[in-house]
Amino acid sequence: MNDAIRIVLADDHTLVRQSLARLLNDTSNMTVVGEVATADEAIDTCIRTNPDIVVLDIDMPGIAAFDAARTIHARCPSAKILFLSAFTHDRYIEAALSCDAMGYLCKTEPPEKVVKAIRTVALGQTYFSPEVQERLVVEADGVHLSGQEVKSRASSLTNRELEVLRYIAKGLSKKEIAKIMHLSVKTVENHAASVMNRLDIHDRVALTRFAIREGLIEP
Repeated sequence: MNDAIRIVLADDHTLVRQSLARLLNDTSNMTVVGEVATADEAIDTCIRTNPDIVVLDIDMPGIAAFDAARTIHARCPSAKILFLSAFTHDRYIEAALSCDAMGYLCKTEPPEKVVKAIRTVALGQTYFSPEVQERLVVEADGVHLSGQEVKSRASSLTNRELEVLRYIAKGLSKKEIAKIMHLSVKTVENHAASVMNRLDIHDRVALTRFAIREGLIEP
């Protein structure tokens, strides 16, 4: 690849983000065109810079990283998404696959693996850390988590409902959720009611406990 790989980094941990930026800027044929601390900022920066690769931390303030990835795909179709996380819950991996991420990298990986992952994804190939890769299967219709026949109650929720559940569990009000998801408050209320009915859980505290237990948010 003759041209430098243009990268946007999104991670709310300043030390992690700045250290990674220095590493990549010091690597041949790579340049960081944006460093941000939230997924909302990642969307704006991607629209402005149109990067080749977007490295998204999964757990950041504001809009969920998975919603941000879908928006970035819609606004910057050539940008490839590489998720970065300290956690490998099945729900996170499943959500990453559902928004067509090209990779899922654990924060325990050494620096050279981060560089390798970005180069691999830039070439249009997928890259998953070994802890993630061993739980995936490649089928005719794409890549999936193995053992998905074991379903929990959360599997009955739609992607929208899962995102609403995550925000509720993080303590956001319905008005705040509506603003983040660009929905009406009434639509959020309908999603929230559907979540409670499907799960047969009818208060925020119990929903939060359920979300933590299912790996939908971090405690």
